Amino acid sequence: MERLLVFDLDGTLVDSAPDIHAALNRVLVARGLAPYDLPAVKAMIGDGARVLLERAFGGRGQAFEAAALDVFLADEDISQARLTAPFPGIAPAMDSLAEAGWRFAVCTNKPEGPARALLASLGLGGRFAAIGGGDSFPVRKPDPGHLLATIAAAGGKPGAAVMVGDHRNDVRAAAGAGLPCIFAAWGYGPHEMAEGAPIAAAPSDLPRLAAALRG
Repeated sequence: MERLLVFDLDGTLVDSAPDIHAALNRVLVARGLAPYDLPAVKAMIGDGARVLLERAFGGRGQAFEAAALDVFLADEDISQARLTAPFPGIAPAMDSLAEAGWRFAVCTNKPEGPARALLASLGLGGRFAAIGGGDSFPVRKPDPGHLLATIAAAGGKPGAAVMVGDHRNDVRAAAGAGLPCIFAAWGYGPHEMAEGAPIAAAPSDLPRLAAALRG
């Protein structure tokens, strides 16, 4: 059975926080609200763009504005990934995994359109059998249905799949779907979010850990 590694996007495959930080602050400042520093924005990432803006507006004592989400998603830092780059070591780790017979998919709470645009801008879009965004299916992480639908779209089977992510949403989606998760320690979530999942200190750990889980 062909093995499938399903990656979270922001904080796992790519370091997108600088672009998200810049775009979010432009939205806030345009409305007369104080900006956030980068660590604060990193702590708000993981549940999709709408929830990010809800948290940001709420932290400034303001109600979420639907129009602000459209402005945020259209920002060139989001659509063109000006400051975003794959985490160091991701490309060679994926090369090693591919040589070992692994295929890849992305399961992210970011909307599918911006996720595809980001991956394409980095030259990574062709590496994934499926990209399951936060609006691709009726549910999203931590609901296991999001992960299972992404696996199905990639032509994979849960019994031969492994999730990789930096947030409790990834760990819990995998647990609910009945498959293992590797926690990406280089990402944005604190280590306690691993909730007992094996922890990869760096992308170079992925081939070894993935083989141990689905050898």
